[in-house]
Amino acid sequence: MIHVFCKERGSGKTKALVNLANLKTEEAKGNLVYIDDDTRVMLEVDRNIRFICSQDFKIHNYKDFYGFMCGIISKDYDIEAIFIDGILNDICKSNEDMVLLLSKLEYLVDKFHVNFYININCSEREIPEEIKKYVA
Repeated sequence: MIHVFCKERGSGKTKALVNLANLKTEEAKGNLVYIDDDTRVMLEVDRNIRFICSQDFKIHNYKDFYGFMCGIISKDYDIEAIFIDGILNDICKSNEDMVLLLSKLEYLVDKFHVNFYININCSEREIPEEIKKYVA
């Protein structure tokens, strides 16, 4: 399943996502991954969660990001959830890119049973209809 959290920048999405990820460690049977575009929250994320700074991998567009997700999942079939914060607003140049990426991630959800929790900087009323089905 894909959960998208949409709120304006500075509304507390990152803190909520970190708290959700840390809470999931208590019940997770598989591995958890937290991907951010910087390392500011690295020390707040539970040490049992694999933290990845996307800047280290030079991801420039949604196609790069999808390949990155495939690489992570192919390396570890025990991944249960991936938390994504701060990167999609930079790599998805348009709403169309975001829709295409989410449809590709949906394939990974179905095939590998990975849950995605994604923060996006925008208000819910600005979200395209194709993305609203993912908004939590």
